[in-house]
Amino acid sequence: MARIDFYILPDTTLEARLAFACKLAETIHRKGYRLHLHCEDRTLAEQADQALWSFRPDAYLPHALEDSELAESVPITLGWQTLPTPDGECALLNLHPEIPDGIERFSRIAEIINQHQEVLLAKRACWQRYKALGHEVVPHKLG
Repeated sequence: MARIDFYILPDTTLEARLAFACKLAETIHRKGYRLHLHCEDRTLAEQADQALWSFRPDAYLPHALEDSELAESVPITLGWQTLPTPDGECALLNLHPEIPDGIERFSRIAEIINQHQEVLLAKRACWQRYKALGHEVVPHKLG
């Protein structure tokens, strides 16, 4: 069973959620994991893509959208469709409101919760589903 880390932010905005996703992506990348950011739709994936380019002027995280020809050659992908089948150690950062099919292929999974009511409701349901599936769920209250 995968370990699921829930990062609970005090903020309510999408921008705060994406900013933390960038910091977490940087940490995961530094530890040598491949990473897939799973988004609700292409719009959110493009917003996350832009955030990864601009979150820190002195940072570079090699990444690509899942439908880019670069997706096979970079350690960080952003997608909104079916989860990829990773080769080797790969972490999943789930920005989608639901748990996607295929999570069992990932060794680590992270969820980011902010205080927006829709996100809270969706991620509360995810938490309960992960527990029901027998995963270890670890909360990290930030701020």
